[in-house]
Amino acid sequence: MLIIPVKDGENIDRALKRFKRKFDRTGTMRQLRKRQAFTKPSVERRAQIQKAQYIQHLRDQEEI
Repeated sequence: MLIIPVKDGENIDRALKRFKRKFDRTGTMRQLRKRQAFTKPSVERRAQIQKAQYIQHLRDQEEI
């Protein structure tokens, strides 16, 4: 739970901006979106391997 203390005379927009910044840093929305779509570990591993192969291919081409 995020607690944002609002000081006396502080603009509400400024407090809202602090809240949004703090909320983004926690990564709650990213985690929620990740949990909505479950991918099997084998599929994740395959995607990581394909990404690594692609990056390696780009680096090999760069050396030529």
